[in-house]
This record gives sequence, structure tokens and C-alpha cells, in this order.
Amino acid sequence: MTRHTRRLLLLLCTCGAAVSAPVGAVTQSANVKVTVVKPLTLTSLQNLDLGTITLSGGTWSGVTVGISQAGVLNCGNANIVCSGATQVARYRVTGTNKQVVLVSAPDVTLTNQADPSQTLTMVVDKPDSITLTSSGQPGVEFDVGGSITLSSSTADGDYTGTMDVTVEYQ
Repeated sequence: MTRHTRRLLLLLCTCGAAVSAPVGAVTQSANVKVTVVKPLTLTSLQNLDLGTITLSGGTWSGVTVGISQAGVLNCGNANIVCSGATQVARYRVTGTNKQVVLVSAPDVTLTNQADPSQTLTMVVDKPDSITLTSSGQPGVEFDVGGSITLSSSTADGDYTGTMDVTVEYQ
């Protein structure tokens, strides 16, 4: 290698080193965190049942009948009589211990099985959130209730619908 070539290579290496190390560079560190959770599972354990409601005569409206998520039946009105077994809907959710789970459920349309043009709207009574107390089984059970509003013109018959409950991590 000639003397001139060696000088040129030395000059290029010196220039390259100056370009690759910026003057005044500063490095700062940040902590990194990640939380890994198990997938949620939701199991239906029992269906909601408002029992049998007998309407009285006359003309009236705006009577609410329902069962709270605590299982308390509201049927205290002179225009109706409630009978039969009632029960809340019951669910079990599993996931990761100590995580908060949000519960959502839209109102339910109940359809008269003898006349599908007749419907009732059930307003759902559910917990807003649940804190999981274990990872996986046994999970946490929670109850869901609901209420309907009746009038003297409500058509008789069996009303049924499907309640869609969704859970997600907060």
C-alpha cells in the first residue's frame, strides 16, 4: 500500500469516527412495565325468572315489577299479584387474581310467545365491576336482576328474551 493510500485511509477513518459519535449526545433511561393476565371466562349458572304476574282489572299504567341483583322481588302494587318461584340470573367469571372486571349488559327485549308483536323491555340490574379474588377456578360468582314495567293493557302470555352479559378487564 502506498504512503498516499495509507494517509487517505487514516483520514477517512478519522472522519468516520467523528460522524458516528455525535457531539453532545445524551442518553436517558425509562422503566418498562407489562401486566400479563389470563383470559376471562364467563359461565352462565342459572337463568333469570320473574315468576307469574297477575294483572288486576281497571285502567292503570307504569307498574314496575323486578328482582334486584341481591334477589329482592319488587312487586308491591295493588294492581298486580306476583306468585311462583323467582330467581336472579347467576354467572361465574374467572381470570387473573386482583384484577377488576367490568360488567355490561344491555336492556333485554322480552317477546310474547303467543303474539310476537307484543314486547316488554327488561331493564337489567347488574354490578358495574367485580374484583377477582383468585386466579382461575373457582372464580367469582355474581347475580343479575331486572325489572319490567306493566300496564292494564299488557297482553297476557309467556314473555322470553336473551340477556347478553359481557365482562372485560378494566
